[in-house]
Amino acid sequence: MSLLESIRNQHKIAVLIDPEKCQSEQQVQQLTEKIHFSGVDFIFIGGSTVSEKEFNQTIGFLKKYATIPLIIFPGSSSQVSDQADGILLLNLISGRNPDFLITHHVQAAQKIAESNLEVISTSYLLIDGGTQSSVAYVSQTTPIPQHQISIAYQTALAGKLIGHQAIFMDAGSGAKNSVSTELVQAFKKLEQPIIVGGGIRSVHQIESLFQAGANIAVVGNKIEEDIDFLLDLKLLKIDG
Repeated sequence: MSLLESIRNQHKIAVLIDPEKCQSEQQVQQLTEKIHFSGVDFIFIGGSTVSEKEFNQTIGFLKKYATIPLIIFPGSSSQVSDQADGILLLNLISGRNPDFLITHHVQAAQKIAESNLEVISTSYLLIDGGTQSSVAYVSQTTPIPQHQISIAYQTALAGKLIGHQAIFMDAGSGAKNSVSTELVQAFKKLEQPIIVGGGIRSVHQIESLFQAGANIAVVGNKIEEDIDFLLDLKLLKIDG
């Protein structure tokens, strides 16, 4: 089964690892052991301000220990590696910064084409999570307000018509508020895999997002703050 086909399945959980915050081999080994125990489906790796050295070092450690699919969530053109299984080729279509619409893609295109990565073309929408995220700051773009459902939907529709294969709605790292279930419900009409991240801190939030139609919930900061949250994810996977 391809990664895209797997993503289309309902109720998957991904853990996002930021190489800036996870650089030692021992740290990566211990974290992946707990991730495997939790029954999480995917590991995403990437970050807005990650250096190429940090990225390559962390993904090398993950390749050594991870037994579940490793998918790149790139913050720049330098975040490409054959050591992963796939890459979400993100187009930041909620903004108008050409660097994140095409420039980074041109810079990384040859390396991606020569790799064995499964490429998943992805509409990337920043949604206002109540704080200025690092993605918004680095990309110099403005997130779509949560209540502007029509604007968000029309943006995602444009991405689908362009040919994107999946949608990633991101409230940003450390967001106060996760993406609303109303937005997820509206996006279901597009009949594309929906990935949601940013501000997810409870099992209840994940369950609500799944009920609204999300395919994947991405957890990052919460696990950095409380590694035992992986135990809650295990119980959710068992119950699910």
